[in-house]
Amino acid sequence: MLVSLTVGKVDAGVAVLLTQDNRLIEFPSVLLPNNITSGSIVDITVSRNNAAETANTAAFQSLQKRILNTYGIKTPSPPILRLRNATQTSLVLEWEPIDLATASLKSLSLYRNGSKAGSIPTPLEKSSTKISGLAVHTEYTFQLVLRTTAGTYQSEKLTCRTHKMTDLSGITVTTGVLHPQRKEALAAALDRIGGKLIDSVRIDTTHFVCSEGRGPLWERAQELNIPVVVPEWVDACEAEGTIVSVRGYYLNADPKARNLGPISGSTQHQRTTSSITSPTRQSQSHSLSLPPTQERDQGTPEPPTTPFPGANMSGQPRAEDDDRVSSEDDPSPPPPPPKDEEPETTESPSTPSKDLPETNGDSKPEEAASQSDEDEERKEESKAESPNNPTEEPEGDTSTNTEVGDKGKAKENPDSDFNEVPL
Repeated sequence: MLVSLTVGKVDAGVAVLLTQDNRLIEFPSVLLPNNITSGSIVDITVSRNNAAETANTAAFQSLQKRILNTYGIKTPSPPILRLRNATQTSLVLEWEPIDLATASLKSLSLYRNGSKAGSIPTPLEKSSTKISGLAVHTEYTFQLVLRTTAGTYQSEKLTCRTHKMTDLSGITVTTGVLHPQRKEALAAALDRIGGKLIDSVRIDTTHFVCSEGRGPLWERAQELNIPVVVPEWVDACEAEGTIVSVRGYYLNADPKARNLGPISGSTQHQRTTSSITSPTRQSQSHSLSLPPTQERDQGTPEPPTTPFPGANMSGQPRAEDDDRVSSEDDPSPPPPPPKDEEPETTESPSTPSKDLPETNGDSKPEEAASQSDEDEERKEESKAESPNNPTEEPEGDTSTNTEVGDKGKAKENPDSDFNEVPL
């Protein structure tokens, strides 16, 4: 198709062309022949390029198919979580390698009992993790959550339980420098208790058993903070039937500390506590049983060895107790006879002659006898009032003084039965 156009105006980049029906067309001046000015007439031929159009359509369809096959058919796979090993306080979880398809990874998180426990640091490189610090014989639920550019994918919930103290099947041992015969005995002991013996140090290795601390496996165990113990630890677990503390079974540990395990140590502590408290209880029961014995046996003058509430803390008998004891007995016990002289058949309760007033020759013996009877009545009244006074001396001292006075009277007048008043 041939079209004739008149050049109206030519600028640096655009030229204005006029059609025969006076229409304006802006046309790039670069495509016009050289030396074109206003008023020039140019012929332009216009045609369709079918070949190029077909090629472009084919390229576009190919691109659409490639996008569909790459991003529209294959999607990321949900992670598959499973339990690898379990002990009394830890669980080792593992999963299949993550398949992201054409998506990009955002994060991989681990959830425990419905709460986020943490994120896996390098999920494309690692496929296992160890959870420590768990409770003994407790059930837990775990789940992995994968977040990608194509969406979020969750694993199936995994329910697992930690072992009891008597369950030794979770022990996984890696051996280091060890005698061949001792290694065979160790393998047999692990087989009896249900443990496992592996050749390399892995994430599920619970203990590293060796007799010398050297070698690449020992260094790897040190890096992973795996307990390094001697073979006797496995024998102790088999003998006790439970997990034994590794404190006394390290390479440089003192063998004397091996008997101080968690179970035996607590038992020994209970025995020691009971042996310490039993003498105290016996002493308390003895101290509480002493006062009733003293109350029943009032004739014993000695105070109780162990004081009790309300008792006299000085350890000396009180005056009230002495008065009560003496009042129950004879109020005026007869004094013992002198050692060097014969006992008197009858003692006169009269007072010494010095207490009687002196009289002249006009006094009569009957008046002196009546005076002595009045003195005896006064003395008996003073004796009856003496137990009611707690500040006076015990009655034993009074009897002693009376005894001394009676001895003096006996020496002055041994042959007389009554006191005579001098005329």
